[in-house]
Amino acid sequence: MKRHRNGRRLGGGMLALTAACALLAGCGGGAEDSTADRGADAQENDGGWPAPDAPEGGGDRAEGDTAEDTGSDERRFAPEPDHLSTFALDVDTASYGYARRSLADGTLPDPSTVRPEEFVNSFRQDYDRPGGDGFTVTVDGARTGDDDWSLVRVGLATRPAGDEEDRPPAALTFVIDISGSMAEPGRLDLARKSLGMMTDQLRDDDSVALVTFSDEAEEVLPMTRLDGNRDEIHDAVDSLETRQSTNLGAGMDTGYDTAVEGLREGATNRVVLISDALANTGDTDPDTILENIADARTEHGITLFGVGVGSDYGDDLMERLADRGDGHTTYVSTTEEAREVFTEQLPRSIDLTARDAKAQVAFDPENVEEFRLIGYDNREVADDDFRDDGVDGGEIGPGHTVTALYAVRTAPDAAGHLATATVRWQDPDSRAPHEESGDLEAADLADGVGGASDRFQVTAVAAYFADALRREDSDGTRLPDAPALDDLAGIAHDLADDTGDEAVEDLADTIDDAAGLL
Repeated sequence: MKRHRNGRRLGGGMLALTAACALLAGCGGGAEDSTADRGADAQENDGGWPAPDAPEGGGDRAEGDTAEDTGSDERRFAPEPDHLSTFALDVDTASYGYARRSLADGTLPDPSTVRPEEFVNSFRQDYDRPGGDGFTVTVDGARTGDDDWSLVRVGLATRPAGDEEDRPPAALTFVIDISGSMAEPGRLDLARKSLGMMTDQLRDDDSVALVTFSDEAEEVLPMTRLDGNRDEIHDAVDSLETRQSTNLGAGMDTGYDTAVEGLREGATNRVVLISDALANTGDTDPDTILENIADARTEHGITLFGVGVGSDYGDDLMERLADRGDGHTTYVSTTEEAREVFTEQLPRSIDLTARDAKAQVAFDPENVEEFRLIGYDNREVADDDFRDDGVDGGEIGPGHTVTALYAVRTAPDAAGHLATATVRWQDPDSRAPHEESGDLEAADLADGVGGASDRFQVTAVAAYFADALRREDSDGTRLPDAPALDDLAGIAHDLADDTGDEAVEDLADTIDDAAGLL
């Protein structure tokens, strides 16, 4: 069985693609709002996107030459004769949030904590959305100034989140870290504020339970309806105080036991873990922790939402728990970020539109010589398992977007079909499988990243930034035609002006912080 790897070189004698193969996703809340004029302006100004080589007739590479023997020795791709890229969908954003916190504190994030897909998925996209359940698939791209290399974006979008009253009721079990390390400002105090805001935000027919853990775990509040009990819930939240060690395994065990005991039919049952994930007592291995709660996950469909806090943060543990616990993670360090997560993101994430969603992209070997998926290192799926619905994928809700970015080297005379991207998922209630696909043609590549839509450019900036931060921990690969950080910050500031998006302005400021440290 073939396993997906990050880099592929496509064999020239490979047969043409057979079945429609698949993708990943991305959804977006905004309209595509940039024009080719902006690309021309960017190329004329210092700090703008570099101009690409001419797309036709410019290849002076001898037949059989590779990226290594044409001087691009910083990019090495496994010579595997494989045209498929398969992975589980992921809407985590914690890696970018934690990097922002570290850089604002004047410290570079550990390269091992930098996951490019979580940088890319932290920003609004411009994809069309479906009218009902399911996904739209968008595939677009832009040539770079580096030989025949292009950036190709694959995006999935679910339907917009509906009105608050239209979603199913929620049964949320909050598992809260009250260990000694949570005493630092911005940890337990932020959790209390967040839970207080959320208690006021949730509907009367929603339910919450509270479990705390330090050296041991305790059920502070059983599953309790909000209607008529908000004061009791506020009192329970306000009573939270830090204690001793971090027995995260005991907290998860008790939390899932509480969730099962308070299980509500017809509701979305979810465990929400709030922690700095610095486990130091009891079970600290995510596989062991997840094994202990496997029945609650598989039999009752209880999903996990991880919220990371703290300047010292167990990123790897939290990410692995969420990925294998049918959920996702985010990170908060300010009251405003917490408000957005607990009063906007969490209610939006209560409903599910897809379970075990996987993506597969099939590149045409006639026109694509090499490709590399940027990120998703921990989400790979065997190509042959794409349509095996027993293989775990990602859980996606309404209003979500997922984006995958590829570095793709096209043949010098590439024309026609480049790639087909497909997403496969199961209906969250019936478990019936569904698929949706989208295609990309060589003629559809924008003539330069600066000529692509503003939202495509934001995606590229986020990926280039992540690439720069994790360069020391990478396998020697580099994204094609990467701008210097100072230039990248300038592009981001211009994009913030063009889009009016505060999140993009924050990205530009964060790149400025990094440029002063690298």
